[in-house]
Amino acid sequence: MDTAPRLTTFSHGAGCACKLGPRDLTRVMDLLGPVAKPDDVLVSEETGDDAAVYRLADGDALVLTLDFFTPLVDDPADWGRIAAANAISDVYAMGGTPRVALNIAGWPVDELPLELLADVLGGAREIASRADVAVVGGHTITTEKEPLFGMAVTGFVDPERVVRNSTAKAGMRLFLSKPIGTGLITTAIKRGATDEEHARRAVETMTTLNADAAAAMVRDGAAAATDVTGFGLLGHLRRMLEASGCAAAVRADAVPLLPDVLSLARRDIVAGGTKRNHAWLQEVVDWGKLTTPEQIVLADAQTSGGLLVASEGAMDPEIFEEIGETVPGAPGAIVVTGRVRE
Repeated sequence: MDTAPRLTTFSHGAGCACKLGPRDLTRVMDLLGPVAKPDDVLVSEETGDDAAVYRLADGDALVLTLDFFTPLVDDPADWGRIAAANAISDVYAMGGTPRVALNIAGWPVDELPLELLADVLGGAREIASRADVAVVGGHTITTEKEPLFGMAVTGFVDPERVVRNSTAKAGMRLFLSKPIGTGLITTAIKRGATDEEHARRAVETMTTLNADAAAAMVRDGAAAATDVTGFGLLGHLRRMLEASGCAAAVRADAVPLLPDVLSLARRDIVAGGTKRNHAWLQEVVDWGKLTTPEQIVLADAQTSGGLLVASEGAMDPEIFEEIGETVPGAPGAIVVTGRVRE
């Protein structure tokens, strides 16, 4: 009997952990330099936000994003589901409504059967359908060894109600809508170091759309937001704070975690992207009493993570957990108190 190939053995990284690290990305953007944009460009790469926003003549605005990565699980349909939910999340993070998507795929046709690619696309179509997003085409290339998949997603948003990552102010409450730890668990999947139950919980989290969190965020008047992906919880918080010009205090024991992630960090089952995040955070984070494995958990490179929201008031407690607050201070600085949950 033929055994289906393990997709993660064809991947150098795990999902969003394979993205260019924040320090390297900043270097590239500095080398590229700024460019003048039309007035109708409301949000661009200048603030490191989740998606671009372009105002249309009819008074509405487009939300545009692109995301793709290498396999982080072995089931091709699950990979497609995760990749679709991850890409669509960027539109939700801006307070927008996703509407259409294009597939982006690279496939090693001499290494993996095309039937697996069809399964990936089918999984992505399933999540897109759940989000009322029409998949209208895409582009494929052949690769030598490593498969790639993702989506370009377009949505709509009221220009007056765009939720940016650059509009937090000191004195706001910080909320998170999903537990963290998917980077550690998917790295464990790749290394054969986790069980089916922990893998299932991670996949369930990553395939959950941020639609309800986005609707609650807009309804309750969130001041700023971003989704938590490859730069980890504290990495994306740092970028929000730098763009907004404030600092933050985070309560480590309030951050929701997937099961067993601290144990994985203690065993050094950690993605390279997470280690890059951790190194980048050293210059701005006061870790308090946290051990290195606890720090790794808060820097863990997520895929299809939750929404991180700054708000003057409360967020729906059935969706969000409160994890800290923004404070006056050096832009990007973070003080962590307490200990990470066991």
